Amino acid sequence: MSENRKRIIVGLSGASGAVYGIKILESLRELGVESHLIISKAAEMTLAYETEFTAKDLRAMADKSYPIGDVGAACSSGSFKTDGMIVAPCSMKSLAEIATGVTSSLLTRAADVVLKERRRLVLMVRETPLTNVHLRNMLTVSEMGGIIAPPVPGFYTKPESIDDLVEHSVGRVLDLFGLETGRVTRWRDTGV
Repeated sequence: MSENRKRIIVGLSGASGAVYGIKILESLRELGVESHLIISKAAEMTLAYETEFTAKDLRAMADKSYPIGDVGAACSSGSFKTDGMIVAPCSMKSLAEIATGVTSSLLTRAADVVLKERRRLVLMVRETPLTNVHLRNMLTVSEMGGIIAPPVPGFYTKPESIDDLVEHSVGRVLDLFGLETGRVTRWRDTGV
């Protein structure tokens, strides 16, 4: 990693909302951010259900990708310097593993490492309604320094398409890393 180039790990878990991970990878590439991708088996299935993309397509969008079972990959170590990690979408199973530190895959291991190294971890959790367990797990991750960022649309932007809603949520997540996509309508920009 060059001194000035940002490096972000992107994880896709099996929750609905694969489009968020796709749009994040596209945005990181446009912004010149080095992306390291981890896709769970369930995410590969969801990707096929929800989009025309394949896991191979997604891997081609990232600078580097890792097999989900490769718990010895570079991003499983704290010595692998990153600016953090985004899990988009984040399933309740992945959230639970991250909250408890009982990780069963590279995706949740990498998130655990990001937390222990006090780097930025953003989880775009996708579930509704939420149980007490889901809420407790979100609180636990938040107390450990993670950011819970469900993709909640801002309707003050007057979205005209699903893509507008996705762009807004992704732009807000990338804001958390100091990255400006130029495609987020800011509150004062709406004339409100």
